[in-house]
Amino acid sequence: MKIAELFELTQGELLAKANAMEKELFKLKFQHGIRQLENTSKLSLLKKDIARVNTVFTMKKKNV
Repeated sequence: MKIAELFELTQGELLAKANAMEKELFKLKFQHGIRQLENTSKLSLLKKDIARVNTVFTMKKKNV
């Protein structure tokens, strides 16, 4: 996910996206724990995407 795409979203959409990503992260961590996750790089990519969403949300929140 690119930052430019995130700036186009509203605060509500950013919160919804962050919540969905956190649920997905939980599922991936669970799969990793029971050794079913084949591509473990998804974990770090998803964590970085969540951080990007949270950063953009904080920036928008401060500008309002």
